Amino acid sequence: MKEKVRFLGLDVHAETIAEPDGDVRSLGTIPNRVESIRKMIKKLGPVERLRACYEAGPTGYVLYW
Repeated sequence: MKEKVRFLGLDVHAETIAEPDGDVRSLGTIPNRVESIRKMIKKLGPVERLRACYEAGPTGYVLYW
C-alpha cells in the first residue's frame, strides 16, 4: 500500500509564518521560531512523508538554515 505524502507551504514573515487561505487547509499563524515550527511539524505526522516549501525571501532563509 502506498503511503500518502503531505505537502506543506509556508508564507514566512519576520515574526510569523502563515498559510494562504482558499482551497488549502490552513493551520493558522505560528511564531517564526524554531520550537514553534518543530511543534507544528510533529502534528503533521512522520517527517518521511512530509514535503515542505517556503517563501525564499529574506525572512525565509532563517527557516532554511
